[in-house]
Amino acid sequence: MSPTAIVILLISYFGLLLCLSYFTSKGANNQSFFIGNRQSPWYLVAFGMIGTSLSGVTFISVPAWVESAQFSYMQMVLGYLLGYAVIAFVLLPLYYRLELTSIYKYLEQRFGFWSYKTGAFYFILSRSLGAAFRLYLVATVLQLAIFDAWGVPFWFSVAITILLIWVYTFKGGIKTIVWTDSLQTLFMLAAVGITIWQIGLKLDVEIGEIAELVRDSDYSKTFFFEDWKDSKFFWKQFISGAFITIVMTGLDQDMMQKNLSIRSLKEAKWNIFSFSTVLVLVNLFFLSLGALLFIYAEHIGLSIPEQSDEIYPLLALKGYLGPLAALFFILGLTAAAYSSADSALTALTTSVCIDLIGIDRLEEAKAIRLRKRVHVLMSFILFIIILIFAMVNDENVISSLFKAAGYTYGPLLGMYAFGMIHRRPLLDKAVPLVCLLAPILTYFLNLMAPVWFNGFEFGYEIIVINGLLTYLGLAILSTRLIMGESDKLPLKPH
Repeated sequence: MSPTAIVILLISYFGLLLCLSYFTSKGANNQSFFIGNRQSPWYLVAFGMIGTSLSGVTFISVPAWVESAQFSYMQMVLGYLLGYAVIAFVLLPLYYRLELTSIYKYLEQRFGFWSYKTGAFYFILSRSLGAAFRLYLVATVLQLAIFDAWGVPFWFSVAITILLIWVYTFKGGIKTIVWTDSLQTLFMLAAVGITIWQIGLKLDVEIGEIAELVRDSDYSKTFFFEDWKDSKFFWKQFISGAFITIVMTGLDQDMMQKNLSIRSLKEAKWNIFSFSTVLVLVNLFFLSLGALLFIYAEHIGLSIPEQSDEIYPLLALKGYLGPLAALFFILGLTAAAYSSADSALTALTTSVCIDLIGIDRLEEAKAIRLRKRVHVLMSFILFIIILIFAMVNDENVISSLFKAAGYTYGPLLGMYAFGMIHRRPLLDKAVPLVCLLAPILTYFLNLMAPVWFNGFEFGYEIIVINGLLTYLGLAILSTRLIMGESDKLPLKPH
């Protein structure tokens, strides 16, 4: 597919997003930007959240994981269902009862000022790194596919990428994103479906026989109960999936902001139930695509790239699957990345405005002006982080940095768990120290686990350890306070 054709495709795509933004942002104010005036249709939110959950990294990496991990990822996906049940029955009722715009306001009501700021800080740090990394990957693919041939520098293409997100979100915010994310989810799923269809044609396999082909392949093993030390062991994956969902959805302003834009708690629960069910099927869809990509590569005698993440772009963009698959690959990758990044930018703007600045205390006109400036600032920060990734230019370092963002969710898990399980007060000023030490201890434990525990290696469940250490640290603070000065501090409401 030629660079010119890709550019025309992307211009048309963003033109459609801008049209949606124009119609959805009419009469928008700060309440529209932050929570969509609590008028978002739950079914639209549910569909759009699929795209937000499945970023550009997922679009490329989940199919690639099939080579080394087969369908073991489905064990984690099944754990997601348990996590979403906790969100629906525990966290959502809490957020709706307190009428929150930022979910970290709960920490202020429960513990105090420093706990509140700590929770917001960890979210802003995590989402800034995560959103920038996702955009970096897409900008790199587009740079190789288009802009290198035209002599356009990387920094300029990144600036254009972020500018486009800013343009269609700056006015409507979450009110616009609910609609644009639904459109982008549709393109992403269409890309996967068309790729599967094209591979079937190339292999001369009927649509109804594709599932049988995947099932009978060497890639389809799903459940692993044999070795408890293995990172693919079922219970490690299942429990990790549950806690990752609770933390990275239920305690994440980006994901919960869409839920809080829905009219009522009942409809928000319907959103979670429907979204989580469809998400299981979508992940199975992606894994099946991965198996077919490797089956087709073997069929045509194509050497598997050293980095398995390159298999999907290689087959799609180098003409192996035809122009239609190439076209929808670009659309799907762009949609997957932007549906995650646009909501992240809006959530970061919301958190900085509400949690750090306290914009809700200002009069409306001044608050709108300030929110727009913060939106520009957060866009610029994402731009700078992406350029830093490019300067490092070391995949291992970048991958490690992205994984390190997961450590920042552990303190949130520990704080919320302690707040909802206990009614005891805390020494609020000491909470930031606990939330700093817990990830450091977690990293050290993860590093030494193979030596201390006879070869055992932590996987994604390290977030549970991180949360548990935070929880224990807060329990120690609480105990010391009760033994000392508890009578001097009022009990925060649950």
